[in-house]
Amino acid sequence: MALLPGPAALVHEWFTPRSVGGAELVVQQLDALLERPQLAALVDGESSRSASWLADRSILTSFVQRLPWGVSHVQQYLPLLPLAIEQLDLSGYPLVLSSSHLVAKGVLTSPDQCHLSYVHTPVRYAWDQMHAYLRQSALARRGLSPLIRWQLHRLRQWDVLSAQRPDALIANSRFTAARIRRYWGRSATVVHPPVAVERFRWDQPRDDVYLCLCRLVPYKRVDLVVQAFNATGLPLVVIGDGPERQRLAAMAGPNVQLLGRLPQQEVNSWLARCRAYVYAGLEDFGIAPVEAMASGAPVIGLGQGGLLDSVRCISTGCAQPTGLLFADQTPAALVAALERFEQQRLWTQLPAESLRQWAERFSPQRFRQRMGAVIDQAWNRHQRLQAERGCALSVPLG
Repeated sequence: MALLPGPAALVHEWFTPRSVGGAELVVQQLDALLERPQLAALVDGESSRSASWLADRSILTSFVQRLPWGVSHVQQYLPLLPLAIEQLDLSGYPLVLSSSHLVAKGVLTSPDQCHLSYVHTPVRYAWDQMHAYLRQSALARRGLSPLIRWQLHRLRQWDVLSAQRPDALIANSRFTAARIRRYWGRSATVVHPPVAVERFRWDQPRDDVYLCLCRLVPYKRVDLVVQAFNATGLPLVVIGDGPERQRLAAMAGPNVQLLGRLPQQEVNSWLARCRAYVYAGLEDFGIAPVEAMASGAPVIGLGQGGLLDSVRCISTGCAQPTGLLFADQTPAALVAALERFEQQRLWTQLPAESLRQWAERFSPQRFRQRMGAVIDQAWNRHQRLQAERGCALSVPLG
């Protein structure tokens, strides 16, 4: 990392106990890389918790922190969030790094500051997934669809505007980089997010059961997985909880078990002994498939989105394959993949140790190395531009 003339700032949308996922893992690694920068967010519900990694940290927050239920239900203030992020005063920090899946990239900086934004995704429900979001929205079903559509229209306008503010954009996958190019008209460097591969065992005996592990929300398409396993009769274990659980339980056949949310140790045990991990959602990157490979489990997944970065399909004849990808997001396509996987015993051609070696490419150490290089390059470019501007200003007029 280049030596900075002052402290850096790291901006994330929100720090709350209810949001602990891939984006937060990225922030933890960036925090370590920048050696405890000044943190900033719309709201902070973590620094006051003794069990949190942010315990006793100083975190700049926006006015949403003081609104009723602002910390616990920050997303309910969506129309105010663009305004709120712009009120954070980061003027004292020469380097600003934002971790953004909604508004963090929109913080205001000056030409004297260098702002890099790590983009987890352009706002899904404002862009390509808007129609699916509206179909599932309770407010839209109550007759408020025109108002929601207008709000999302305004959010798209601000989203494009604010995406021009960072000096450079970093995407978590090639799929996210393509969406950035489509919606914002900008290029982005791809740096895959960190996965704690060292937490997983890969050398355990394997059972014949298949595993689906994720939040039970509509876009994860666990319903498609359940339908496919109902058709094949193969044993499936589903781990996770969410609004889809009751519907999934109603459609699940006797060969499908829904175990709900489990402690991490039990989750790791299932990953270490399942025959394969199955996933049918369209992901920006997808942490769980990499965790499965770190556990020695092949991935049977949708061959679209971020999985194209992390899973090497055995059908392509590539070196060191790690799973089998199916092309269409339909039960029939997954059934065909499962039948091929079973009939050809493909798990025997996907050794656990090889899968683990591939997964180590996504380790936190690799992430910090790549991000350090990207930050150094951007900071050096910023310094050159500053020097050129200084020389231009020193040339006498006339």
